[in-house]
Amino acid sequence: MTSDLHGGALTEGATSLRLNYPQTERVDQVDTYHGVEVADPYRWLEDTTSAATAAWVEAENKVTHAYLEKLPNRQGLLDRLTELMNYPRYGQPVKRGDRYFYSKNDGLQNQAVWYVQASLGAESEVLLDPNTLSAEGTVAVSGFNISKDGSLVAYSLSSAGSDWQEFRIRDVASGKDCEEVVNWVKFSGASWTADNRGFYYSRFPEPEETQEFQEANLHHKIYYHVVGTPQSEDVLIYERPDEPEWRMNAYVVEEGDFLIISIGKTGPKNRVYYIDLGDPQNPNVDGTVEKLIDEFEASFGYIGHDGHVLYFETDYQALRGQVIAINLKQSERELWRTLIPESRDTLRNVSLSGNDFIATYLHSAFSEIRFFDLQGQFLKNLEMPALGTVGGLSGRRADTERFYTFTSYVHPPTIYRYDVESETSTIFRESEVRFSTEGYESYQVWFQSKDGTQVPMFVTHRAGLKLDGSNPTYLTGYGGFNISLTPGFSTSVAMWLENGGVFAVPNLRGGGEFGEAWHEAGIKERKQNVFDDFIGAAEYLIAEGYTSSEKLAIAGGSNGGLLMGAVVNQRPELFAVALPAVGVMDMLRFHKFTIGSAWIYDYGSSDDEGQFKALYAYSPVHNIKPGTHYPAVLVTTGDHDDRVVPGHSFKYAAALQAAQAGNAPTLIRIETKAGHGAGKPIGKILQEQADVWAFVMHHLGVRALASGG
Repeated sequence: MTSDLHGGALTEGATSLRLNYPQTERVDQVDTYHGVEVADPYRWLEDTTSAATAAWVEAENKVTHAYLEKLPNRQGLLDRLTELMNYPRYGQPVKRGDRYFYSKNDGLQNQAVWYVQASLGAESEVLLDPNTLSAEGTVAVSGFNISKDGSLVAYSLSSAGSDWQEFRIRDVASGKDCEEVVNWVKFSGASWTADNRGFYYSRFPEPEETQEFQEANLHHKIYYHVVGTPQSEDVLIYERPDEPEWRMNAYVVEEGDFLIISIGKTGPKNRVYYIDLGDPQNPNVDGTVEKLIDEFEASFGYIGHDGHVLYFETDYQALRGQVIAINLKQSERELWRTLIPESRDTLRNVSLSGNDFIATYLHSAFSEIRFFDLQGQFLKNLEMPALGTVGGLSGRRADTERFYTFTSYVHPPTIYRYDVESETSTIFRESEVRFSTEGYESYQVWFQSKDGTQVPMFVTHRAGLKLDGSNPTYLTGYGGFNISLTPGFSTSVAMWLENGGVFAVPNLRGGGEFGEAWHEAGIKERKQNVFDDFIGAAEYLIAEGYTSSEKLAIAGGSNGGLLMGAVVNQRPELFAVALPAVGVMDMLRFHKFTIGSAWIYDYGSSDDEGQFKALYAYSPVHNIKPGTHYPAVLVTTGDHDDRVVPGHSFKYAAALQAAQAGNAPTLIRIETKAGHGAGKPIGKILQEQADVWAFVMHHLGVRALASGG
């Protein structure tokens, strides 16, 4: 369904010339939604298995790569990005039994390698190297689940960036795998019983042939697998054929006496069921499923328990989060006890350490760590080196040490070891990045959105920046699914800062930075608030003299890709460059593919008349206007993306190319053997980053390339 497949070429001054894009065929597809006829001329591009779509992908990539390969500074950018990425990156150690496990990438390995050591000071041994599983580095370890005694590991593999996982089981002592393979797993870990005989996991039914990357993921079920047996003998623990959209996860508590089952549908709200496993060393693995919380009214995260008293972090009657206790023998709502009440900051994670709760809060989108006793009495704060993000601190209740990682936009990740008995932190591992963090500043500003809401934004740049409107600026955002954007180091951003760029990240409504109320202010019929917030961030940066429209690039991925599509349609003159990555671009059909139905809580559904009107008003593919001068746009996606199927980006790019009235390029870069982003090999990451930054710098007029910091 393509013709005129001429490749575009970039010559001197070519940004003022039109490119010859593939002429994408339009079909007479019209759908009727609540009496409204909606054309979908590029529907055929949703079929990623067809020869016609494959030909279109090849033709588009030919045009795109011909353009990108001739951009100035591209090789220099690739060289510098490679140099910055080439440093050892460690995961936090995890202790099971007497062994410690951790992951490490030496620098330019396509995938991180898993190691095991007998003690923190002992010599490390390679336990699992996924780089040996694929010549192209496209097989990744997506999960690493260690048995209670540390003797076995159930690890999951993902190929070409797919969300589909297959579990294998490795004996730690011998380094050899068991014979069986557990297939058709998605969005699930493996939780071992205390006797180390097997684990719980969740899976979907096997999809129809050729439909594994498109078919809606329905009928999630929980199973128990016994080591050394085929998957066909796995025990079905729980299913709900009457609720095909429910997603289920099962977790064996640290003590091994309960199985906690969390059930979600769309959004963060979940139900909580459980099984009393009895004796941990002889568990009743398929016991009776009891219902503890049987409504989707709030989020509940299990923390730990003492006897029949279970502790949960929840936003039930506390939109910024609290810690409660529920006695299984007296579980009526009126008997729930609040231990740590809601505060002005947002509770993000809680773990138990001995008889203390360790609570991670977001204070204006950066981390604070607070300790409380079991009655909820505040004990102390854990001192942070700067404003940034803390990850980790979870572990077994009896552990005498905890590990956590601190990072910010100008602080590469540092792993700390916290000694529980002495209550002191020491640096365990520091990053050795070839980037000088001196001479940069990162701070938070607040701006006013369209409806008067105050929204925070992190801004990072070289010290002494002149606010004269001339600075090239990269503005990125997300704004959805209760996800918080907090400070974190990126070698890619470091390269941008070296070249005098400004990096800005607003904490848009729809995210989780300020609790569930902030999240709900940016969903369904209120989704326009997210776009208004982002536009407000851009207008603030321009008004305050950081940059100008001619020097402003915007970027976002997944839900952030949707954000890019929407704001480019609404304010095309405000930006010079837009980078929508793996975006949700067709808001009327997203729920018909793979895991899309789980997003209805945030987006709504075109099946509902009121929600259809809101979705249709901003859906990127439906609001592109022919004759508009759009900014330079580089769409990126992967041909194996089964999270946000690539048909979204295909249709959006085809429509944008047909509508563009200006001379700025509207290109799509389609990575083959790649998915939504997770598990992408380093080689592919670096090539894509070099292409993207070369595109940005060329169209913002950033000519000089820094040699490094």
